[in-house]
Amino acid sequence: MSLEARVLTGAALEARLDEVARLRIAVFRDWPYLYEGSMDYERSYLSAYRTSPGAILVGAFDGDRLVGAATGTPMEDHAEDFAAAFARTGLPLDRIFYCAESVLLPDYRGRGMGHRFFDLREAHARALGRRQSAFCSVIRPEDHPLRPAAARSNEPFWRKRGYAPLPGVVADYGWTDVGEVRETRKPLQFWIRDL
Repeated sequence: MSLEARVLTGAALEARLDEVARLRIAVFRDWPYLYEGSMDYERSYLSAYRTSPGAILVGAFDGDRLVGAATGTPMEDHAEDFAAAFARTGLPLDRIFYCAESVLLPDYRGRGMGHRFFDLREAHARALGRRQSAFCSVIRPEDHPLRPAAARSNEPFWRKRGYAPLPGVVADYGWTDVGEVRETRKPLQFWIRDL
C-alpha cells in the first residue's frame, strides 16, 4: 500500500471532484462531523473549487486511487459562508488562505499525510501572496451522545503546526447529522497562523 501526495489545480482538480465528494461523505460521517452527506449537496458545495482560480486539491493517492484529499481556496471565495465570523476581526480576507477539508481513509492515517496536506496548501497560499492560513473545526459538546469513548482531538496536531484558535471567530454552518432528517446549524471555530 503506497501513499503519495499530488497537487491538483484547474482541470486536474475538477476531474477528481466527485471522488473528493465520496471521500467527504465517508470520512465526515464519523465523529465529530457526523455528516449525513449526499452527492447532490457535495456537487453544489464543491462547485467553488471549479470557479476559484486560486483553488488547490492535494490528493493522497494509492496508485491512481484517491484515498484522501485536502482542499483550499482564497478566503474571499468562501466569504459568503464565513464573512460574519470575521466581520469584527479587522483581518482582511484577501490576505487569508482557507484550508477547507482534510479527509483521509482510516487505513492510510498515521503516515504523515496530515502534515503533507498542510505543507502543500501553505506553500500554495504563499505562492498566491497570502499572509495567513486558516481553517475551521466543528465544536461539539463533551457530553454529545454520539461522542466515542476513545475520541481524540486534533488540537495538539494543529497547535504543533502553529495554528491557534481565533477568539470569538465562530461561524454558524448547517448540515444534516447522521440519523437526522433535517439540517441543523453547528458552530465552527476558526484557527489561524501566519505564513
